[in-house]
Amino acid sequence: MSFNIAIDGPAGAGKSTIAKELAKELGFIYVDTGAMYRAMALYFIKNKIDNKNEEEIARACKCVDITIRYENGEQQVFLNGENVNGSIRNEEVGNMASVTSGYSQVRTKLVELQQQLAKTENVVMDGRDIGTVVLPNAQIKIYLTASVETRAKRRYEELREKGQDCDLKQIEEDIEKRDYQDIHRENSPLKQAEDAVLIDSSHLSIEEVVGEIKKMIRISAKDERR
Repeated sequence: MSFNIAIDGPAGAGKSTIAKELAKELGFIYVDTGAMYRAMALYFIKNKIDNKNEEEIARACKCVDITIRYENGEQQVFLNGENVNGSIRNEEVGNMASVTSGYSQVRTKLVELQQQLAKTENVVMDGRDIGTVVLPNAQIKIYLTASVETRAKRRYEELREKGQDCDLKQIEEDIEKRDYQDIHRENSPLKQAEDAVLIDSSHLSIEEVVGEIKKMIRISAKDERR
């Protein structure tokens, strides 16, 4: 039986960083849901499907199979059996993914593929609705959060390291706005699953958060053996 870990939370809480590190330490697959949306977008581009034509998009979704595997320690994304890792990071694919990810048919198809992957592999998955919608039966559910100030500061420092000019106050406002949108959106709003454990990472290091989750996994494993 596969073991699934779901990590949800608001933007900038460190979900992806924690999920990747956790997957690496446990030898699990980190499911990069964003890469899956990009692979779907690549299929639309290759097949010259108009991103404004919802009927065409819906038909095309039925022809797509996307999965993630690790080879030599590196994540590889496969689209209908073809490794597309080197083709999904360009701007054209990103723009197509941005538009088409809003279609319910695309989302439904990718959730189905993510659930199939989680049935056969030990996975760590992060997002906004993993514990509530995508993996409601995950053995471990985490709701990872941090104060707006902490999240804004992390983003500010990240952008500064990349040499980009940015305004801390503006970043705080953007995060507050995104939180509101995520919480109040119609499809799969951001919320803590009833059985998720809340972790506030405002004053915790990556290692401390990963340590807390690994402790939960050990307790869960002991409970299952009883």
